[in-house]
Order: sequence, then structure tokens, then C-alpha cells
Amino acid sequence: MTVTGVVLDAPDANELAAFYQRLLGWSVIQEDPGWVRLAAPAGGAGLSFQTETRYVRPVWPAQADDAQMSVHLDIQVDDLDEAGAHAEKAGATKADFQPQEDVRVYLDPDGHPFCLYL
Repeated sequence: MTVTGVVLDAPDANELAAFYQRLLGWSVIQEDPGWVRLAAPAGGAGLSFQTETRYVRPVWPAQADDAQMSVHLDIQVDDLDEAGAHAEKAGATKADFQPQEDVRVYLDPDGHPFCLYL
């Protein structure tokens, strides 16, 4: 078995894929109605996005009755401040709660958390 990617649900797959394309600089390798797939330039697992009409935005950090995140992405960077500024310019929001000093938590436009770390 080989894991070839991670799929994120979104209200609009194309919009969320465009955000990650800006963030990561990856290329679109497949685009169908309600489905977009991005590939990393160096190979490896990619990211896909599918439209889910009943998508519920996760809350992070979640409380007992909140919509829970089910997955998050860890993205290694060389400079947290520079990468954070790039993420915000691409459309991310820095999370209010930051649990670690050497990690920065951001939310994509649909609320999926992702971490930038050294």
C-alpha cells in the first residue's frame, strides 16, 4: 500500500486548492468538478480537495461541542516569521492559540489548521 495524498473537504474545492497552490507553489495535476489535486514538485504525497456541500468549519482549539478538526498539515520552514507572513499573504489566518514557541498554527480560508515549524 502507498499513501498518495491527503484529501481536504471544502465548500469549494477550487477555492481551497487555489489557496494551497499560492501557499506551497504546487501545480494542479487534476481538476474535475468538485475535485482538485495538487502535486509537490519533488514528488511524494500530494494534496487533493473535494467539494462537500455539508462541510462544517472546524474549530481550533475545539471545545466539547465544537466541530473537531480531523487532520492538520505540518509544514517545515526555514524561517517562521517569513513563512508566516507568506501564509497570511496567501490567505491564511494566524490562530489565536499558539501551543508551542517553535511552531506557528494557521487556519486556511476554510478553517483547516496547519502548522509551520522549524
